[in-house]
Amino acid sequence: MPAHPLSLISGMLGICSVVLSAQGNILTFLFGFAQVGTYTYLCCLERFYAEIALNVFYFLTMIYGFFVWHRRLNNQSLQVQTRVISPRWMLLISMGLLLLSLLTGWMLQRFTDDPQPYLDAFTTVPAILAQILMVLAYREQWYLWLFVDILATIMWLRAGNYCMAAQYAFWCINCIYGLRQWTRLSSHT
Repeated sequence: MPAHPLSLISGMLGICSVVLSAQGNILTFLFGFAQVGTYTYLCCLERFYAEIALNVFYFLTMIYGFFVWHRRLNNQSLQVQTRVISPRWMLLISMGLLLLSLLTGWMLQRFTDDPQPYLDAFTTVPAILAQILMVLAYREQWYLWLFVDILATIMWLRAGNYCMAAQYAFWCINCIYGLRQWTRLSSHT
């Protein structure tokens, strides 16, 4: 099945949003709102139920995130002041995410017709926390996003949607850029 024409638009909006996020630029939310709407529609077409729910969550957290970032904004550079989580907390968080992702995958497999229940779960559960960390301006979000984006690339390749797979592949590269940028931003605070 060929990719939906909206895939290219959604991908471009997403690329703009994550590049601005990697730069710590508050304009990320403008492109993010548009990307969430188009991407949610594409997920509805593929029956990726966890991804649909995740994008409703993204929409709500982006509203809150705009205000959080606005309060933490460096008015001269339009960049957010970032924070850091300790490695110990990240280990505990990762263990919790593993268990929740496995449970979610099992539930999707058992109770829905999701064609890729475990990939859907492992791209959704960690993304929830990554989004919360992004909204609260924590640098470690980029490790979670990289994990999510690698798996989402695989999920969309398996679905045959190469535009969405290309978007997520680009996002993997952006995660490395974002981690470097946010490390620099956190050392200036």
